Order: sequence, then C-alpha cells, then structure tokens
Amino acid sequence: MLLRKFHIVVFKDSSGQCYKLRLHGWMVCSLLLLLAALIGGNVYLWRYFHEYGVVEGRLGIAEKTVQEQKTQMLSLASKMKNLEKDLYRVRDFDSKLRIMINLDHQQAQLPTPVGGPETRDFSKNYLTMYRQELLARKMHNFLYQLSTDARLEEARQQELIQTLREREDMLAATPSIWPVEGWISSSFGYRTSPFTGKREFHKGLDISCPLGTPIYSPAKGVVVNAGRRGAYGLRVSIDHGAGTITRYGHMHRISVKPGQTVTRGELVGYVGTTGRSTGPHLHYEVRLNGLPVDPMRYILN
Repeated sequence: MLLRKFHIVVFKDSSGQCYKLRLHGWMVCSLLLLLAALIGGNVYLWRYFHEYGVVEGRLGIAEKTVQEQKTQMLSLASKMKNLEKDLYRVRDFDSKLRIMINLDHQQAQLPTPVGGPETRDFSKNYLTMYRQELLARKMHNFLYQLSTDARLEEARQQELIQTLREREDMLAATPSIWPVEGWISSSFGYRTSPFTGKREFHKGLDISCPLGTPIYSPAKGVVVNAGRRGAYGLRVSIDHGAGTITRYGHMHRISVKPGQTVTRGELVGYVGTTGRSTGPHLHYEVRLNGLPVDPMRYILN
C-alpha cells in the first residue's frame, strides 16, 4: 500500500474540466496518522481541561475554607487577648484589696506566658500567613497558660474572700470610694507650688469640681474635727480606725460635727475655695499613723 499511487480527480460541472491529484501511498498513510493524532490530542486536551476545571473549583473552595478558618482563629486570638486583659484587671483589683487590708505587702504580678508579649500578638504575626498549624499550637499553649493563671487567681480570690469576711468591719472603715465627683488637678507627691513656684510635697489629691459639689465620706468613721484650719480653710477630719484618717480641705460648707459617726457615702459637706486655694476644689488626704499616703492606693471605683 505504501508503494501504490492514488489519483484524486476533481471535475468542474460547468466547463467539463478536471484536475488530477496524484498521491503516493505513504502520503495517504501519513495524512491518516496525522488526523488520528489530532483527534487523540483533542480528546486528551478536553479531558485535561475538564479535570483542570474540577481541580480549580476544589482549590477555590479550599482557599475559602482556609480563609474562614484563619478569620475564626484570629477572632479567637482577639478574644484570648481580651481574656488576658480581664485577668490582669482582676489581679490588679485583687492586689489593691490585699494592700488595703494588709494581707499582702507587695503587689503580685501575672506571670508572663512563654515566648514574651510578641508571640501573643497573633494578628500581627500571622495575619498574612497560612501557617495555621503553628498558630493553633501557640494558641493552645497560650490558653493553657491562661487556664493555669485563672486557677491560681481563683485560689487567691477564695483566700481573699475568707479574709474579707473575717475583716468585714475593717473593710467598711477603709476609704475605698471617691469622696467627690471631679477630675484630679494635682496628684499626690512632689509638685511645683502654684503660690511660690518652688518644689514642694503635696500631701493629698486636689480634685477640681464646681463650687458646691457634694462631698461624701469614703468609709465608716468618726468626725474628729470640723472647722477652719489655716491654709486648709474649712476642713473636716474623719478617723476610720486602725490609724487611718481622711481630711477634706477648702470646703464651702460643713455638714457634720465633731464626734459624729458617719457611714460610707454619707454627706460631709460641699466643695469650696476657702483657705489657701486657687479655685474650687477638694483637697483630699489619707493619713496612716499620722503619715500622708497616696489616696489612689485605696480607691477602688
């Protein structure tokens, strides 16, 4: 067949002319093989294109699933950080209470989880990465650390509750609330005197507020003096027991008398600007065994 010759004759209907095309056998075989190869290639390519479409669809679904999982993990990481902040806030509150009732002399600190603060900022380290297995492992370790801290704090809280029950009277006499609503214009400690311009030690808090703002006792106690006291102007002093005394200076009007017993939240007087004052405010002092201490050490609200 390869050595044979084939003739292809093409006739024209109108003119009667014809054309002859002579082909060798091997040429016909080559054309048939080429046609078969083209058909086979098209079939293969169509199957490949179909499989590619299926794989592409699965890949899109997988990427969407991964993105959703990453979003959920980052959301969980954010909640974990909020939980850590809440635990720190509870620990700080616990420490302040312990200092107030002389249960602890040092403020306890939360242990730092393994790896330092930078490893706990999951969103910054992994927002654009897909290493979710590592992220999950770190989150698991972090949750374990938080769980341990929570159990330790629970034990501390039980101890604190028991102590508070035993010292209920002492807690009622501890000045733990703000005596007046306002803003701190001068803190406890060294400052520049507004009168002399020199450095001096400020023995309390200056809480600025409008003239006539009510002043309330921050704890149960007995009024030891109420009247005019030099640079303090109109001043009230309340003895809360256990060596703790609070003072309220520059008052506009006094509502209590010496020897009177007051409870937490009871009206003491009104804010003024008497004595050595630059404007309406309350000078609030806390003294422990005669020595001034920072009132912020006691305030809980």
